[in-house]
Amino acid sequence: MYNGRMKPIFHFLNINLPVFLAAIILILISAIFSGCYTLTQGVTMLSYLGRAVPLEDLTEGPSPTEEDLLFVQRVQNIRRFAMEDLGLEASRNYTRYVELDRNYLVAVVYASADDAFNRHQWWFPVVGRMPYKGFFNVEGARRERARLQRRNMDVWIGAVNAFSTLGWFRDPLYSFMKDYSEMRLADLIIHELVHATVWINGHAQFNEELAQFIGVEGSRLYMERIYGAAGFSAPELQAAAEEQRADRTAYNTFLRGLIAELDEMYKRDIPREEKLILKDEIILRAKIKFDDEYESLFITDNYRYLSNLEINNAYLSLFMLYHEEDHFFRELYQNSGSDLRQFINAAKNLSGRPPQSYNPKQEFQRALGL
Repeated sequence: MYNGRMKPIFHFLNINLPVFLAAIILILISAIFSGCYTLTQGVTMLSYLGRAVPLEDLTEGPSPTEEDLLFVQRVQNIRRFAMEDLGLEASRNYTRYVELDRNYLVAVVYASADDAFNRHQWWFPVVGRMPYKGFFNVEGARRERARLQRRNMDVWIGAVNAFSTLGWFRDPLYSFMKDYSEMRLADLIIHELVHATVWINGHAQFNEELAQFIGVEGSRLYMERIYGAAGFSAPELQAAAEEQRADRTAYNTFLRGLIAELDEMYKRDIPREEKLILKDEIILRAKIKFDDEYESLFITDNYRYLSNLEINNAYLSLFMLYHEEDHFFRELYQNSGSDLRQFINAAKNLSGRPPQSYNPKQEFQRALGL
């Protein structure tokens, strides 16, 4: 029931009443099924939505900075390209802005058995089982890590800079994104808009690999469209893009080699305690090799951090979640004519709640006529 005294509250929150009520209802229903976690995270998300201001506010003040002007222009160009050229779902996503005092959005927990690549999953209302669990407060992520470690799991906490609410709410931009390069910003926005356009319940691996591929390819096409032969294709920019692509390939190849060696060992019929000892030895050897051969494997310094990471099965499972091993999407894209808009249109037919036996890769091939 509407009460006139509520009006100043909703005006302060900068949320229209129907959206705010829908959010409250969704969060309360979710909390019934998944406890206080959903309620706690939902309240924080609502506070961010409440602080969001129109993106144009960054440029319409008395003295907008050059950084703000450039950021807004880039976001508008990327959104236009994603929706008009690629055919991603038209929405008001990334038209609002939130100021944060940190350089990430959510601390996300990933977990796996410590003696096998058996990825842990959490169940959530609406989206079903997911291989990650996010916390706006990092202390919540650390408590979850401690809980899972008591169950003999490897755990990894990663900083995530964006997530999609799958069309339930208007996803905003955050202040730390102003520091991103144009290509990285395009990758991020296109990736998250893919999630808002295509989401198959119960198939997180497919969803993430698809968004990862379209984000990378879409950002490449965006840069070509924006800068053309005189910009992105200029020798210095083209060389930088090739260096990043070569280093990404080298990094992926190195980690896949480590994963294969560990997986072969995990499948051996040996005691669990021995597997854990061998795991530590294999990872340590890999780190030493990585450092010793870095100069011959990589062009840039972008991946030197690996040897300082506490690599475990959770980290490697996270890598496998986002980086396809068989190049399925790349090959499917090329075999279907390398038309990203057509590729996305075919993927749109896959969204929904399929039966348990559903194979999204097979259905995607059929949708593309292959």
